[in-house]
Amino acid sequence: MINRFRLLRNIGQFDNVVATAYAFQCLTLLYAENGRGKTTLSALFRSLAQNRPDLILERHRLAATHPPEVIIDCDAGPPPAMFQNGAWNRYLPDLTVFDDAFVDENVCSGLSVEAEHRQNLHELIIGAQGVALNQQLQAFVTRIETHNAELRTRASAVPVASMGGMTIDAFCALQPRPNIDADIQEAERALQAAREQTPIREARLFEAITLPAFDTAAIEQVLARDLPGLDTAAVARVQEHLSQMPAGSEAWVADGMRRIPPSRECPFCAQDMTESPVLTHYRAFFSEEYRNLKESISRLARSIDETHSDNGPIAFERALRTASERRAFWARFADMPEITLDSRAVGEDWRRARQFIATALAAKAATPLERMELSPEARAAVAVYDVHRTGAAGLSTALLAANRAVNIIKEQAAAGNVTARQSDLVRLQATKARQEPNVAPLCDAYAVEKAAKTATEQQRDQARQALEQYRRNVFPNYQNAINQYLARFNAGFRLEQIQPTNTRGGSACSYSLRINNVIVPVTADAAPGQHAFSNTLSSGDRNTLALAFFFACLDQDPNLAGKVIVIDDPVSSLDDNRSLTTVQEIRRLLPRVSQVIILSHSKPFLCQTWESSDPTQRAALQVRRDGPTSSTIDTWNVDADLTTEYDRRHEKLRMYLQTGATGSLRDIAADIRPTLEYFCRVAYPADYPSGDLLGNFRDRCQTRLNQGNPVMPLADVQELRDLTDYGNRFHHDSNPQGYLTVVVTDAELQGFVQRTLAFCSRR
Repeated sequence: MINRFRLLRNIGQFDNVVATAYAFQCLTLLYAENGRGKTTLSALFRSLAQNRPDLILERHRLAATHPPEVIIDCDAGPPPAMFQNGAWNRYLPDLTVFDDAFVDENVCSGLSVEAEHRQNLHELIIGAQGVALNQQLQAFVTRIETHNAELRTRASAVPVASMGGMTIDAFCALQPRPNIDADIQEAERALQAAREQTPIREARLFEAITLPAFDTAAIEQVLARDLPGLDTAAVARVQEHLSQMPAGSEAWVADGMRRIPPSRECPFCAQDMTESPVLTHYRAFFSEEYRNLKESISRLARSIDETHSDNGPIAFERALRTASERRAFWARFADMPEITLDSRAVGEDWRRARQFIATALAAKAATPLERMELSPEARAAVAVYDVHRTGAAGLSTALLAANRAVNIIKEQAAAGNVTARQSDLVRLQATKARQEPNVAPLCDAYAVEKAAKTATEQQRDQARQALEQYRRNVFPNYQNAINQYLARFNAGFRLEQIQPTNTRGGSACSYSLRINNVIVPVTADAAPGQHAFSNTLSSGDRNTLALAFFFACLDQDPNLAGKVIVIDDPVSSLDDNRSLTTVQEIRRLLPRVSQVIILSHSKPFLCQTWESSDPTQRAALQVRRDGPTSSTIDTWNVDADLTTEYDRRHEKLRMYLQTGATGSLRDIAADIRPTLEYFCRVAYPADYPSGDLLGNFRDRCQTRLNQGNPVMPLADVQELRDLTDYGNRFHHDSNPQGYLTVVVTDAELQGFVQRTLAFCSRR
């Protein structure tokens, strides 16, 4: 409870006010003319309630050299609440203020209802418990925003080039793969295959690559053959004879033996050879077996020449080149056997081995009966060649086996999708990049923050669910309470669809107006020409709505009994009916709260409130001028202001008759016409509307009298005319030339005063 102001210094219009004698009561009325400091006091109360020093600092008295100081004696002390050095020593959270700031924050700013109003109204509706729930929710929302900011920072640290176009969440969620390099290679090949479907379809499989063998066993066998059944003497004799002949003579002789005619004449010299001793040995030597041996040697030599011809190495080189070209093509899509054979070395070693064997066979052919064998050099040459042959055989086997992979490549390429393959490759490359030493810690940090955000989001959802459950009960009750107050204020509109909404900026409240059974949404973005809050509610309606909001919120407060309620100018823009309703609502509020403080510049409103309150629990103060530029606080005699202007004039006329007061006779004469005007307006409201002139009313009475439908009797009409004619002499509007120069005599004035008082007592 506020007990008194002890000090108001350097704030607004208050230079140095010490008002320890003026105590507050359960109902405290504070009257102030415009510009005297009422709004400053309202801001002071709001500052005390919300612990907002800025509301006082911004009202630092102009030209004051010292800072503002305030001392207020209130409950929860000692010490008193003091504002010094720009701060309160304590504040009063149970102090609730209705003023322009309340309207501007919770209802509207001028003609506009903005998002901020909806948010503040939401808190107003849900009360302290709901605000606590909402603050908890907003704390989680704020924490999520912090998470988001940190996530953006951590996400920006991850190299974009490593992400492969993926979102940061998808990239950081990639799991490691043990064979990532092999997987990437396979994906690259699959992509390449999908891009080259036509070349793959037309490309050929691998073919076998072979090198013919040298049958050294058969060669050795031929070289070692002789004619074991041949007479040794014949052999010796022939060989002796042949040794004396030129090289190659054996073959010449063998050929000649086939050409001896039956007459046995020498084909060369035509001599008879019947008795030649060597011929018999020749016949034995060059027998059928000899010829078979020679044929075997020749046949073997021809076979080797055919199998190991000069074209063999060339063909092998061509086959190896073809295989290498195919391998180079298919190796782009799958692992292929390496081709390490050197075709030049193979050809050279092949030709060398063949030359050794050809030489050996030639020597054998020259001396068929001589037992021979391959030289170590020949065997070594064949062994070297056999190494090449073994390598070629292994390569051929591997290439033919690779045809299975080639066939798979062909099948996959035929059904391949370039886009899908590209996506697979990019994902694999990103998977590898995700685990790079310079990237993995950044992604792990992002993932940790992401998990923290997820946990906070779960807490936010739980808090939102609790708030929603609470709001489901509060909002319908609040709507009913507001509409009840609007009905009491006789407002021509009601509220519909009051409901909470969740926006990015926080929880808010939306509602609509029902006017003449038409729903008018309350939005800040109504199009020109459409019905809206700004063009369907008058200034009085908006103030009435604000009061309804305020009183309804008080009704929902479970701690209302301990509240101090400050109400600043609640009847601004209100008509007499709504002003009376406001008085009645304040009267209902008084026993339910700790204290009510009302500030206003309307004396009639404050007087009505005063008259309807308990005399033992009320106090009245006023802010009055104190010097040229300052204000002070003093007691206010409400009873004196309860007397109307009519009462004062009536009393003035009566006292003139009773005491013969010597005041200004002209002033007393000037009071006659206003006294008559007030009396007639009250006595005949149907015929003397507000704003009309007394002369018009008098003429209307005469007309109605002539018509047989009199407002008043004839004598009263005539008397009113006489009194009006006398009173008009002293007013500028009816006697502009002489109202200041008309001579007033006491005797004449006394008679007209008596007649005026008598006329005003007839009803």
